[in-house]
Amino acid sequence: MKSFGSAAPAAAAYGNTAGPLACAPEWRTEPGLLPYDTAVAAMEERAAAIRAGTASELVWLIEHPPLYTAGTSAQDGDLLDTMGFPVYRTGRGGQFTYHGPGQRVAYVMLDLKTRGEDVRAYVANLEEWVIRSLARLGVTAERREGRIGLWVARPSLLGPREDKIAAIGVRVRRWVTYHGVAINLAPDLSHYNGIVPCGIREHGVTSLAALGNPATMADLDAALKTTFSEVFG
Repeated sequence: MKSFGSAAPAAAAYGNTAGPLACAPEWRTEPGLLPYDTAVAAMEERAAAIRAGTASELVWLIEHPPLYTAGTSAQDGDLLDTMGFPVYRTGRGGQFTYHGPGQRVAYVMLDLKTRGEDVRAYVANLEEWVIRSLARLGVTAERREGRIGLWVARPSLLGPREDKIAAIGVRVRRWVTYHGVAINLAPDLSHYNGIVPCGIREHGVTSLAALGNPATMADLDAALKTTFSEVFG
């Protein structure tokens, strides 16, 4: 079993990586706010069915109620204040992160046996997918070596700054992936004050709304669907 945060290799090959047996995954958009433990149980069940060959791959678009999750590398000192939100210990890679309304979470369940048994390349392709999706909405998101997630550089009164706009954390069991990416469309950014997001104290977080971008959740979902095939086939 492998768990990774965002960790693009120095020389990643982006683009269509689907093998000859890969088919387009099912897409599902969940209405309302889905409890985290319900989502994890459903991912576990679907991933097992994909391994068994009884279900297709799935990209699952959801929103959660406000909560914190702790990945496999989370440090207890990075949980500053629960703010009354539940905290879930989870098997995905990475550290502490926040999920809540206004954030698009995309849980990606793919079979790497048909797409290439390379977890680092898979994580790099998740990053590329988000970068291309945000670019379609007019936002430039970038990787930073040694820094988890995707970042937006922008000016401020105190000089240039870089804020995180998307988090990535995955788990792979017997070459089937689950967990995925979280993109800040218009969440309550004050909810991040209860944690050190992904263990990075030197930089903040942002969202499309905080950047003045008028994109809706439907706009973001459309961009994700359009660019997925460019990267994953």
